[in-house]
Amino acid sequence: MSIQTADLCDAHEDKVSVVAPMFRSFGGRPAFGGPISTLKLFEDNSLVRKALESPGNDRVLVIDAGGSMRCAVVGDQLAELGVKNGWAGIVAYGCIRDSKAIGQMDIGVFALGTHPKKTVKRNIGEVDITVTFGGVSFVPGHYLYGDEDGVIVSATALY
Repeated sequence: MSIQTADLCDAHEDKVSVVAPMFRSFGGRPAFGGPISTLKLFEDNSLVRKALESPGNDRVLVIDAGGSMRCAVVGDQLAELGVKNGWAGIVAYGCIRDSKAIGQMDIGVFALGTHPKKTVKRNIGEVDITVTFGGVSFVPGHYLYGDEDGVIVSATALY
């Protein structure tokens, strides 16, 4: 499957929502897609580890980190867990770190930017709830597709 968000927008204009262009691509997989699983947290990535330790089944983990630019919610160890457990990608409304290592991994990773500082660990956050940022609501079980042109979301699978 070759994901091309521009073509998907053309073919399914009435079925897709386009996320505001805010993300940079950091993963070794430049195009990815799959069913959405969500986390809502702030400067605490405990739930990210728990999610990525579970079977991904080609899902995309969408992390609403509140847009924080003060620490990273994903690093190379967590991204590696995602690869090992079959996650298609990670979209973080926040920062990542270890971007050079993540760029060598077979997983899609989009984030607002990078930050060298790690998060605190308090196990605080919410799992698989609807989160909204970039003008789009991300509903668990809906589908996300991302590539060099951007990120789109659809209630139904487009492939």
